Amino acid sequence: MSSIFSKIVAGEIPCHKVAEDDRHLAFLDINPVAEGHTLVIPKKEVDYIFNLEEDDYAALMKFTRKVAAGLEEAIPCKRIGVAVIGLEVPHTHVHLVPISTEGDLSFTKPKLKLSHEELGKIAAKIAAKIN
Repeated sequence: MSSIFSKIVAGEIPCHKVAEDDRHLAFLDINPVAEGHTLVIPKKEVDYIFNLEEDDYAALMKFTRKVAAGLEEAIPCKRIGVAVIGLEVPHTHVHLVPISTEGDLSFTKPKLKLSHEELGKIAAKIAAKIN
């Protein structure tokens, strides 16, 4: 059974895309812990990040770095926090979260409530900064 992320890749479920190449997709988390919280995924469905082939893992990290650079330019923050939890969706994904304190990367705090329009504006702002 395909994951929700595979359905996003296939275009069956919409997303607020910030970047894409032939092997990867980056889009906003719809339940963000911070403005600009972005998910970066390989298009190939692999449940656990450390089960990716070496080449796929390296390519994912290179794409993630590119997205993080654009995110940092677009959203005011001190750093881009990175988390790979992997329990919530059985499809490898990297969380990129703009942070200014360590507590900003807490996944237990209440999620932001952003409208479809707000998410669209944030996605466009980030996408414009990604080379």
